[in-house]
Amino acid sequence: MNKIHVKTGDTVIILSGKDKGKTGKVLQVSPKEKKVIIEGLNIATKHVKPRSAQQQGGIVQAEKAIYACKVQAVCPKCGKPTRIGHVIKGEGKNAVKVRVCKNAGCGEEF
Repeated sequence: MNKIHVKTGDTVIILSGKDKGKTGKVLQVSPKEKKVIIEGLNIATKHVKPRSAQQQGGIVQAEKAIYACKVQAVCPKCGKPTRIGHVIKGEGKNAVKVRVCKNAGCGEEF
């Protein structure tokens, strides 16, 4: 089973590469490949060939996938990059596992 620490919709910061230090929203997660696609970051140019007479070819810019280990979640409350912890709330059948910020004094739920 492949688990990734970030989910679709999370705000993340890139830790390494050409976009180091930039933040963005996770659009797509691929646990099998251990990669994520972040909105507006890791842009690559791609040459597209026209497939029909009406379609136009050219150079297109698109977001490329980046390894999940190169991104870190950003806490919505304190706004700092953080590791994600898990806390079980409730007891018995009402118990729910919640993701929380591990920064000192924060503990905000994701």
